[in-house]
Amino acid sequence: MNTFTFAQKKHKLFSDYCQFLLVSFTNFTQTYFADHTDKWSHDQLNRFLRNEDISSNELWTSVKDDIEYDAKGYLIFDDVVLPKPHAKAIETLRSQWSGSDKKVVEGIGIVTCIYVNPKTRAYWIIDYRIFDKTHDGPTKIDHLLEMLHNAYFRKQLPFRTVLMDAWYTSMKVIKAIEKLSKIYYVPLKRNRLVNDTSGGQPHQQVKDLSWTQAKTRQGKRVHINKFPKGHQVKLFRIASSTGGTEYIATNDLSQSDADATKQEYCVRWKIEQLHREIKQVTGIGDCQCRKLRAQRNHIACCFQVWVCLSRTARALGKTIYDVKDSLLDDYMRHQPSNPAIIFKTA
Repeated sequence: MNTFTFAQKKHKLFSDYCQFLLVSFTNFTQTYFADHTDKWSHDQLNRFLRNEDISSNELWTSVKDDIEYDAKGYLIFDDVVLPKPHAKAIETLRSQWSGSDKKVVEGIGIVTCIYVNPKTRAYWIIDYRIFDKTHDGPTKIDHLLEMLHNAYFRKQLPFRTVLMDAWYTSMKVIKAIEKLSKIYYVPLKRNRLVNDTSGGQPHQQVKDLSWTQAKTRQGKRVHINKFPKGHQVKLFRIASSTGGTEYIATNDLSQSDADATKQEYCVRWKIEQLHREIKQVTGIGDCQCRKLRAQRNHIACCFQVWVCLSRTARALGKTIYDVKDSLLDDYMRHQPSNPAIIFKTA
C-alpha cells in the first residue's frame, strides 16, 4: 500500500504520468494509463489533471541545465495547433488556422519558443503559452512578447537573432526586438506595403517591387508602411524550395548576401521539427479531458517528456524517434521465440 504524503503523492503521480506518456505508443488516454498500472486509479489521475497547475516555469527548470548557450544563439517563435475535430466539449477549443492542415480547424493553440545553438544547431524548447484568448485575454503577439522579454530579462539568455513567421511580423514585435538590440530575419506577406524609393513614390505591395539581378543578390532597403519615418530594413527576394518566392526582411542593414539570408532564416525550421516530434512521440494532442486545466497540465507533461527524450537522444547520438522506437527492442527480440499469441494456419 502506498504511504506517500499529499505532496509526495502529487509528485509521484506527475512522474508516473510522464513516464506513461514517454513509453506509450498509440494510446495516451487516462483510461489506458489506469488500465496498465496498479498504483493509480482513473479517478486519481483525473483529479490530478483537473486540479494541478503545472506552469511553463517548470519546463524551464527542467531544461535550463541542458542548453548549450552561445552569444550568437537564436530565439525562434511559432505556434502549433492540436486539432480536436471530434471533441466539441473541450473548454479551450477555438477555430484557428493550422499550418500543418492548411485550413481552419477546431483545436488548441500553443505559442512556442525554442533556443538554437548556432554551431551545433541543437535546439531546446524554453517556453510556451496556451493561446486561449476567450479565457486569458492575450493575443498570440502578446504571448510572443511576454516570452521574448522573459528570455532576455528573467532568463538572461545569450542570443543574437530572433526568427518567426509572417504572422508575428508586426511593428510592435519588430520594435520590441530592436529595443533589445537584437537582429531579426522575418518574412513579409506578399501584400505587405513597402517603399523602396526613399519616399519618392507611394508604398506598394511587396510582390509588385521590381528587382535587378544585383538587388536580388544583395537585397534592397525598404520602408514598411506605418513604421516610423526613416525606419528602414533590408529586404531580400528568396526563391523557396517549393518553387515560390519569399520576401525576408532584416534589421541587419550590413547583410548583403541573399544566400546568407536564406541560411539564417532556414534555421526557423527547427521549431517545425520540434512541433512534429512532440506530436508524434508524446501524445500531446491525444488527451480527451474536457476541462481546460486538465488539457493544460497534459500539455505541460508532454513538454517535459520531450525534454527527457531529447536529452537522451543527444547523449546517445540518436534521433528522438530512434530513442522512442528502441523501447520496443526487447519486445521484438522476445516475441518471435516466445510469442504471446501463437500463429496457427487454418
